[in-house]
Amino acid sequence: MKLLRKVTSWGPWALLLVSLFGFADTAYLTVKHFKGEIPPCVLFSGCDTVTSSSYSTIGPIPIALLGLLFYFAVFLLTLIFLDRRNNQALKLIFFAAIPAFLFSMWLLYVQLFVLHAACIYCMFSVLTSSLVFIVSTLGYLQISRSPAEM
Repeated sequence: MKLLRKVTSWGPWALLLVSLFGFADTAYLTVKHFKGEIPPCVLFSGCDTVTSSSYSTIGPIPIALLGLLFYFAVFLLTLIFLDRRNNQALKLIFFAAIPAFLFSMWLLYVQLFVLHAACIYCMFSVLTSSLVFIVSTLGYLQISRSPAEM
């Protein structure tokens, strides 16, 4: 598969870009949370419902802060991979992306079927975590099949 053979050339750059977008999104939501403000909803009308629900925090910690830490870690690990061609960095991204993706899918379910509301910022984070999962999975498959080609 040609895409799989080339993922370590374009994949890290995609991870950097996506993690920056995810970081910006979750940083915005985290700041809004700690300021006690509701982010304005542009495309959907449920940002207030979603961001003020009991599902938006784990105890005192906003879910957005967890996302921010995830995207920051992906960004740093990607830089490590680019600098040192360290396959362990890509593996760590992949193994972190699995629970992040699954948690994002659960939060998407909560938005749509429990709260019956949608938040554009939260949906964007679902998209970015899904892209991190897809790209890191392709990278993991490549380095698992042919580590000597790196």
